[in-house]
Amino acid sequence: MSWLPDDFVHPVYVPVPSTALHLRPIREADTALDYPAVMGSRERLWEIFGPAWAWPKETMTYEEDRIDLLRHEKEIAAHQSFNYALLDEEETAILGCVYIDPPERTGSDGEVSWWVVDDLVGGEAERALDALVPQWIAADWPFQQPRHLGRDITWQDWLALPRAS
Repeated sequence: MSWLPDDFVHPVYVPVPSTALHLRPIREADTALDYPAVMGSRERLWEIFGPAWAWPKETMTYEEDRIDLLRHEKEIAAHQSFNYALLDEEETAILGCVYIDPPERTGSDGEVSWWVVDDLVGGEAERALDALVPQWIAADWPFQQPRHLGRDITWQDWLALPRAS
């Protein structure tokens, strides 16, 4: 049984209000933009995602990132999970990502997390994304109980929950 309805069509372009930014599904072809975004914010991203996902490793190579993005692209096409890149208007830089995944832990029907590059932390773009994501998930995704990891539950508390069956 799929975690999403068979007729669900995922959004392909989501503007971030009050910014010149947008979200779209990430692709393997984005590696040249993704790698510097991830590695430039790696220490903070490891603090957030490392305990749960063991990502991003200090030694991650460009090729490993490319393979990871290819996996994401295939998972998006198969509706297994979703990774949306946060991009500038011209798509010359990835400035963060939004992950939408089937539940790994009990108590939700979709798990959502997101990040921005270090340069945007605490700024208007991060605040706009923080406001957008829960509203977007509620409006455009078929979840009854989405969980916003690191937002409405800490990663530590999430890791302590029983695994979904």
